[in-house]
Amino acid sequence: MKVPCALTIAGSDSGGGAGIQADLKTFAALGVHGLCVVTAVTAQNTRGVDAILELPPEFVTQQLDTLMRDFEVVWAKTGMLGNADIIRAVEAGTKRYNLRLVVDPVMAAATGAPLMREDALEALTKLLACAELVTPNMPEAERLVGFKIRSKADMRKAARAISKMGPRAVLVKGGHLKGKDVVDVLYAGEKFKEFKSPRVISQPTHGTGCSFASAITAGLAKGADLQEAISNAKEFIEGAIESRLRVGKGVMPVNQMAALFSNAEKSRALEEVWRAAQLFAEDSESVKLLPEVGSNIAMALPGAEKTSDVVGLSGRIVRVGGRAHLTGFPQLGGSEHVANLVLTAMRHDHRIRAGLNIRFSEEILRACKKLGLKVSWFDRNKEPSGVKTMKWGAEQAIKLAGGLPQVIFDRGARGKEPMVRLLGTSPIEVVKLALRMARIIN
Repeated sequence: MKVPCALTIAGSDSGGGAGIQADLKTFAALGVHGLCVVTAVTAQNTRGVDAILELPPEFVTQQLDTLMRDFEVVWAKTGMLGNADIIRAVEAGTKRYNLRLVVDPVMAAATGAPLMREDALEALTKLLACAELVTPNMPEAERLVGFKIRSKADMRKAARAISKMGPRAVLVKGGHLKGKDVVDVLYAGEKFKEFKSPRVISQPTHGTGCSFASAITAGLAKGADLQEAISNAKEFIEGAIESRLRVGKGVMPVNQMAALFSNAEKSRALEEVWRAAQLFAEDSESVKLLPEVGSNIAMALPGAEKTSDVVGLSGRIVRVGGRAHLTGFPQLGGSEHVANLVLTAMRHDHRIRAGLNIRFSEEILRACKKLGLKVSWFDRNKEPSGVKTMKWGAEQAIKLAGGLPQVIFDRGARGKEPMVRLLGTSPIEVVKLALRMARIIN
C-alpha cells in the first residue's frame, strides 16, 4: 500500500497533546505516513512545561539527512524551533532538499510557556522566505509584524506584512478574536480569502495549532490545492476540538482521532441496532410486546448529546398478520422518543446507551418484578406543556427511583398510549431482556 509521506520538524511533547505527537497523530488520521525530525525534548503535561532540552543543530541536520536518503518527501511542516541555530539548520536542509514547507511559527505553549528564544526571531523571519505557507495565530503574527491585531482589518494588514518576508502564502488564524465565529484570513497571490467556522468552545485547547498545520500539510501531501487543504483542515480541527480529550488536570488536548472513532462508532451502532431489530422481529414471541404505535430500538454514540447522535429505526417494528414486521432501517436520528430516553439515561450513567419501547400491561410489569428488574414510572397527566415527554418523564422516573432504573413505564393519558421502556448497555441486551419477558407472559 503506497501512501504519501509528510515530515514534521518540531519538539516533542511528553504529554502527547502537541508537538510531534500531535503532528504524527494528525498525519495518521488523514492517511499520510508521518516522519519526524525532533528539535527539542520537553518535560511537560497539560498544566505546563517544566523543562526543555534543545537538541544540537548538527543532530537535527543528521535526522533530516537520514530520512531524505530513504523516504520520498515533498511536504514538511515546522513547529517548535527553539533557537536561531536550529532554525538555520532547518533553513539549510529545506533548501538542500527542495522541501515545500508549511511553517507554524510556534512561540509559546497553550499554557503560556515560551518555546522559542527571543533572539531567534530574526532567524525565523529568514526561514519564512522558504515557506509555501505560514500559519501564525494572532499573538505570533503580532510578534512577527510588531503591531497589535484587534480586527479582521488588522489580520489582513499583518498577513500582507508577513508576505513581504518571502512566503508564498500567509494564513493568520483568528481564534483569539472574540465572536461566535472563528475567521482565518489567507493572503496568497496578492488576494485575500476568508475561512469562517463556528466557534466550538471558548476555553483554550492544547495542540490546536500543531494539528491544524499538520492537517493542512497532510492535505497538500495528498495533492490538494492550498484552499482545499485549508478548508478540509478547518473541518478536521473543529471535530478534534469538539471531541477534545479529558486527560490530565490542565488544558484539554484536541482529539485527532475523533473522526475515525466517530465513523467506527456510527458503523457499530448501525450494525448493532439492525441485528437487534432483526432478532426481535424474527422471534415469534415478540408480537406479544408490540404497542399499537409500534416499537423502536435505539443506540447512542459515545458522548451523545442530541437525537442526531443516536441511531434508531427510520420506521418502527409493527404487528402485521400476527407477526412482528420491520418497516425501517437504522439511521442517525431515527427515533426521537427512544433517543431522548437513552440520552437522559446516559446523563446518569454513561454505560447505558440503548433503549426499546414495548406495550404496557400489568402482566409485563409482573414479569419485570419476576426478573428482578428495577422499575420506575411517571404520570403523563402531570406532563408540563412544551417539554419532550421522555426527557421530562425519564427524569421524573429516575428521581422517584432514587437512581437509574432498568424499566420506565407510564399508564398513558388522554390520546396517549401507555408504554414500557427498557434500558441497557446495548441493543442486543435490551432485546434479549424483552424476549425473556415475552416468554413469561401469556
